[in-house]
Amino acid sequence: MTVEYAPNGLIGVLTPQANTTVEPEFWLMLPPGVAMINARMTSDEPSLEARLIDYFDQIDRTVEQFHNAPIGAIAFATTGASYLAGIGRERAVVAAIAERTGVPLITAGHAVVRALKTIGARRIGFVSPYPEGLTKASIGYWQAHGFEVDGVVQIATNPDTFHPIYSIPAANAQQGLDRLAGKQLDAIVMLGTGMPTLEPILQRPEVGGAPVMSCMLCLGWASIDAVRGAEPDAAALLDFIRGKGWGPRLRERMVK
Repeated sequence: MTVEYAPNGLIGVLTPQANTTVEPEFWLMLPPGVAMINARMTSDEPSLEARLIDYFDQIDRTVEQFHNAPIGAIAFATTGASYLAGIGRERAVVAAIAERTGVPLITAGHAVVRALKTIGARRIGFVSPYPEGLTKASIGYWQAHGFEVDGVVQIATNPDTFHPIYSIPAANAQQGLDRLAGKQLDAIVMLGTGMPTLEPILQRPEVGGAPVMSCMLCLGWASIDAVRGAEPDAAALLDFIRGKGWGPRLRERMVK
């Protein structure tokens, strides 16, 4: 079925309830003819960790918000839930949703893993906006996927804002990249889907020869490939990291 604004594919995006980054960055990355619709993942749990797990617990109900919209892929736009659930449960949830809906579920975690494997990266550095406990959980997740973690920079957050992670300025994320400049790395990943990352990547797509990517960039790339039926391609991914397609759109919208 052809959708007026999405003749080349429609993506259903699952976004954490207060996240202010996912939708703007997704729209910037989408090429002509590909569009998205959004559903908010909500939870009344008091702690960040409990809310993240709750997003997986309630995923069937959340996906139902798309009803019979002709989506070609579902993007799960939070990485923290994957860290806490672990790779076994994450794989089980992905398989169950795909079987029930007939549509692939792409988690941000799986998108990053796919991107790193596509470019043959093994030794990875990370820029993390998370509190210490979630940062440690993330390291375990990446190691379980077979990557060597060789450098983690934690970004300072402001607890007095509406949300410590979602209110991080892009400039702070850029400073995190600077602190990994002396490492011998195959890739650098900026973690989380709430910290703005497209502008820092566009300004500095590599550090010391290591491609710079983020959970949001990888999720956008993998979701676009999914609805187009494209296989992962290293050259295309590296072009995407350098801003091919989305870079000019971001430059037009940058407000200083």
